[in-house]
Amino acid sequence: MVNTAHPAVDRVREALAAFGLAPDIRWLDEAATTAQQAADALGIEPGAIANSLVFTIDGEPLLVLTSGAHRVDTQWLGEMLGGTIGRASKELVTSATGQVIGGVAPVGHPRPLRTLVDVDLDGYPEVWAAAGHAHTVFPTSFAELLRITAGTATPVTPPESA
Repeated sequence: MVNTAHPAVDRVREALAAFGLAPDIRWLDEAATTAQQAADALGIEPGAIANSLVFTIDGEPLLVLTSGAHRVDTQWLGEMLGGTIGRASKELVTSATGQVIGGVAPVGHPRPLRTLVDVDLDGYPEVWAAAGHAHTVFPTSFAELLRITAGTATPVTPPESA
């Protein structure tokens, strides 16, 4: 994709710079609105994709950065957090993040969001996250995601039974 400018991507770049980061934001030829599409475009495992999912918990937005290897168990996670998790509407996602579904980045939002970072992402030395647009991604790490989002490392699925 030739375009390398977009207001939401610029806000992500600025937010990353505030943390002393200047990752190479990669523009993909095709939109990558799922972990599998992003993984295919990058030639990596879906588990190394940090999906940015916006939910609600007790009426407030909740950003969950989850490994593309699995889905968030919202019932289990809600119980762990002591609340009820629901899907955020498109309008809430846009107002809370300044970005649209399919391109939500971990940063660059109008105000800080409560953020959970899937502990399974720690199993990858490099993870890729959306950069504010469905055609953009950037490389980072589990530790950096925790730092730049002030997120909480959290399992998003119940532990396997022994």
